Amino acid sequence: MSPRSASVNEELRRRSRARLLEATVELVGERGYEATTLGDIADRAGSARGLVSYYFPGKRQLLQSAVHRLMHLTIREALEREPQPASGPETLARAVDAVLNLAHERPVLMRTHMAGILQNEGFVQCPEQQQLARVLRGAVQRYGAEDPDSAYPLLRALLMGAVFALLLPGAPMPLVRLRAELFQRYGLDWDMGVPPDGDPPDGTCG
Repeated sequence: MSPRSASVNEELRRRSRARLLEATVELVGERGYEATTLGDIADRAGSARGLVSYYFPGKRQLLQSAVHRLMHLTIREALEREPQPASGPETLARAVDAVLNLAHERPVLMRTHMAGILQNEGFVQCPEQQQLARVLRGAVQRYGAEDPDSAYPLLRALLMGAVFALLLPGAPMPLVRLRAELFQRYGLDWDMGVPPDGDPPDGTCG
């Protein structure tokens, strides 16, 4: 039997890593961070326990990579949804809605992710985080930002702040209000993206 080519081995590694990342978001979303072990993740992914340590230095880094991948895929799916966005503002609106709705629909996962970022680890510099950065930077570039390199970190900070406010235990802000503030900041029409049910807040452009 001929040995596998380098490209085949690389594809197998990519799929193995993806299964671990998918298993992580599933289990943490179901059980919470503390109740999820690396062994549980390996079992859900159908992988050997040693592969987790091979790809990731620890559970916190694994979770960050997994959530960054989920965010990247969620935004990309929103941007590729038919009909394709016909304008830069529509592109940005879809990206903003993708992040806000992800936090709204998967609060346990996203709250755990935010808590990890606020601890000593900060942002994990991984391929998944780099993919997320590229898709968000592309959105602000399509939107028409004069300096995408400066506009992207600002958008990231605003989205992080909105997600934190949405998930703040005991005093969460309504999704509709947070969306309205972000849309007003970027001059986006309320009907762009995926508007929530109901009328926009007072003072919001329709």
